[in-house]
Amino acid sequence: MTESVIHHKINPSSAKGSAQKLVRRLIWKIAIATFVLMAIGSATRVMNAGLACPDWPLCYGQLIPLAQMNFQVFLEWFHRLDAFLIGLSTLYLVGLCFWFRHDLPRWLPWACFLTLALVVVQAVLGGLTVTELLRFEIVTAHLGTALLLFCMLIAMGTALMPYQGTTTARKLPWLAGLAVGLIYLQSLLGGLSASRWALNQCYTILELCSVLNGHLLGVIPTSISTLAVVFFSWRTPALHPALRKLANLSGVLLMLQIFVGFATFHLHLEVEALTVTHEAVGTALLGGLVAYTVLAVRD
Repeated sequence: MTESVIHHKINPSSAKGSAQKLVRRLIWKIAIATFVLMAIGSATRVMNAGLACPDWPLCYGQLIPLAQMNFQVFLEWFHRLDAFLIGLSTLYLVGLCFWFRHDLPRWLPWACFLTLALVVVQAVLGGLTVTELLRFEIVTAHLGTALLLFCMLIAMGTALMPYQGTTTARKLPWLAGLAVGLIYLQSLLGGLSASRWALNQCYTILELCSVLNGHLLGVIPTSISTLAVVFFSWRTPALHPALRKLANLSGVLLMLQIFVGFATFHLHLEVEALTVTHEAVGTALLGGLVAYTVLAVRD
């Protein structure tokens, strides 16, 4: 009995599983923090708080600007705080992946380094959004990098999850990957429309209507591709339950996104909570389809 206990303690497979579990949990925590970061960033924009802190990386030259603190300053300050914590967590993730590199898949340390590179680029773009006074191309690139980081984290976390496929996915990974690409582009168009206030300008002075219409027309291919994933998931016999749940979730999020988007458009962006919800649901839909794609590939 003593020998079996000792063998269990030094079992390489057990050590490998523990390392993967530790890294996987950290990845999911960073992914959640990144989702929150984008939601706060959206709230910062719609509340016109993007320049509430006129300097960077400090705010009014302080770590915590208590004297200047109001709701707008708090939004911008908290957005930076969340980004800072994500940066520290990503550095810790890279350290863990290097330390446990012999117990982790070979691709994971490289993926962690790529994640850190995205965080660095995101931080630089975040600074430029302030120093360049919210130039729309920088704001859009800032959003695009955040979405890439979020997708990367979701893909890494999903790839490390225990999963036994049923070999029934077939062409579903390609279909889901197409949906991911289209939704990512649609999110960038939405960010471009928002950063240039295209809806307001199109309604008032008939400018930037092409940008707004591009985002509105983008609803068609993204909806068709997402519904195709849902439909063929239903039609695929013996599909893994996790894939079915993700497909159903994607369908629900798509319907919610269309409803919230219509309400946001109808109300001309006058309800800030709706605008933030619209972007948050779109990000959640993108993340769900990324997870679906990774599991379908593993199937």
